[in-house]
Amino acid sequence: MSAIQAENVIKKYKNGVQALDGLSLTVKDGEIFSLLGQNGAGKSTLIHILTTYLAPTSGLVTMFGKDIYREASEIRTQISCVAQRTSIDTHLSLTENMMFQSKLYKVPKDEAKTRMEILIACFGLERYLKYPVSSYSGGVKRRLDIALNMMSNPKILFLDEPTVGMDIQSRMAMWDMMKKIRTDFGTTIFLTTHYLEEADQLSDTICIMKNGKEIIQGTPLALREYLRKDILRISFSSKEEVKNCFQPLKSILALEESDLRQDKIITGLKNGHIDLEKASRWLLDHEVPFLGIEIVQPTLEDIFLRLTDDSGKGAC
Repeated sequence: MSAIQAENVIKKYKNGVQALDGLSLTVKDGEIFSLLGQNGAGKSTLIHILTTYLAPTSGLVTMFGKDIYREASEIRTQISCVAQRTSIDTHLSLTENMMFQSKLYKVPKDEAKTRMEILIACFGLERYLKYPVSSYSGGVKRRLDIALNMMSNPKILFLDEPTVGMDIQSRMAMWDMMKKIRTDFGTTIFLTTHYLEEADQLSDTICIMKNGKEIIQGTPLALREYLRKDILRISFSSKEEVKNCFQPLKSILALEESDLRQDKIITGLKNGHIDLEKASRWLLDHEVPFLGIEIVQPTLEDIFLRLTDDSGKGAC
């Protein structure tokens, strides 16, 4: 049975804005599911619907086979949502925060204490017990916030951009924590993120949204194979070098603006190795300094940019 099944979900607000336009997706039980999309794609509206804060205009959403609106009260006992703003009370200690959370979900006291000890150990929070919560770093507060939301033993944990603003070390620690939640507790994780590397590293399934509907869903490997094209990557020493070469190369390779990436040009090969030879010859003939030119497999970033391209050429 699927953890979440959404079918043809539409959400139109009273002001006329249509945030979701026939979206459908499936989240398997026990997986990490990542939702990707540009700002305004409808991710926040979808999260609010899935967590029962909003009702859709039309469509069907079920969790473990139950309609989340007809049986909303029961569904709410089986889910937790960690928003971008932490729900920690800095006037309470770490343990007081966790026990208070358990009372909200009416978890028996003895069970709550046992679960708290397990979560503190699992999330590496032991060494912070003697310090006031107000002194914790942003990364530790985020870990505590997730631990709080695990006190109710949810079947599904919603994480809304949990690593935003973190340094790479804190992000990697959070990745390990999410994998533990899935593996050790069997919890399904529904994750929204702007970090493509994060989705690639963590996810069992990725869904990319655009304009209120899903445009592709699958494993990271399946998404990378979606283009079925090799990628031509030309690396330069600076952004200025790229800009200077972009227009001349555009006539040779039929480049698009989305192919211009910082100090690189990355484009799908239209004519195989012929494009590589043409680009190499032009760069050498014009004595343009470049760091490298190569044919590579598409990354998740390439897929995302191709599918969310607003030029109208994005969707394959």
